[in-house]
Amino acid sequence: MGVECRYEVAQAAYVKLALHALKHPAAAVNGLLVGRLADPAASPAVVSVADAVPLSHQPHHLPLLPTLELALTLVEDHFQAQGLAVVGYYHANARRDDADLPAVAKRVGDHIFRYFPRAAVLLVGALLCSPLS
Repeated sequence: MGVECRYEVAQAAYVKLALHALKHPAAAVNGLLVGRLADPAASPAVVSVADAVPLSHQPHHLPLLPTLELALTLVEDHFQAQGLAVVGYYHANARRDDADLPAVAKRVGDHIFRYFPRAAVLLVGALLCSPLS
């Protein structure tokens, strides 16, 4: 079971994951959340999400373990100099009214949790992906 945390998502990360979902409205999209443990002494601990890294946008193409491992390694290496690490995963379903997190997304979250015990899985919802009125 995870530890109680508060997550702060930077505007750049939020915009990037939202645009990823909006660019591919008929496909499930997913990616990694990159950040750091901002205040481990706080109660609850604060995880700061600084960036989002899109992974895929195909209707039935969710990360397989070897592909995911490679993506995690490349993203970790790229952001390590900035003091950032993979802190979570985001997913948007192909149907924007679908509020269920797929089993594969849960498994990806569990995999990231092994490396970062405060990992978050963010389900990008219909309100985020609907046109403004």
